Amino acid sequence: MLTAAQRGEPWACTELWTAYSPMVAGFARVRGSREPEDLTSEVFLSLFRSLGSFSGDEGAFRGYLFTIAHRRLVDEFRASSRRPYIQLWTDDGDDRCTVSAEEEVVSASAEREILALLDELSPDQREVLTLRLVADLSIEQVAGIVGKTPGAVKALQHRALGALRRRLMDHADEAWIVREQSAR
Repeated sequence: MLTAAQRGEPWACTELWTAYSPMVAGFARVRGSREPEDLTSEVFLSLFRSLGSFSGDEGAFRGYLFTIAHRRLVDEFRASSRRPYIQLWTDDGDDRCTVSAEEEVVSASAEREILALLDELSPDQREVLTLRLVADLSIEQVAGIVGKTPGAVKALQHRALGALRRRLMDHADEAWIVREQSAR
């Protein structure tokens, strides 16, 4: 499929998009992109333009793809620091009105909790976990993308997972206390 995409075969490019765009969009969303879908499109446009010069296996391809995604995200952050972000009002974007409180809680609570947990991590820890878990990249690939040694990436991942584990245990303890108190 990769060879066919390098030749410009539309079906192969579609297959690459279908297989990898959800991972790239997830990476962009977790890392704080304001427009993760737009960023994903930009990543794939860059990928398809440069695909002819790529050589390697599927693992190297994922590393190449997420290197492009990482660079586009850095570009987005730099651009947003130079100019203010203006978001036009839309009914969908207005969080003062919801269909129902129950629907809002059910659909958004898990994502908010995950993002809140990730926000408690250092930026380096958050980036390493995102690349390792969302993008499913190897330690070496992540090290190449973030410009750190594989040992540093392993240490960041270990500390990040430990911090998340402790926070989840604290959350479980808090929930248990609340249940016990309400049972009395």
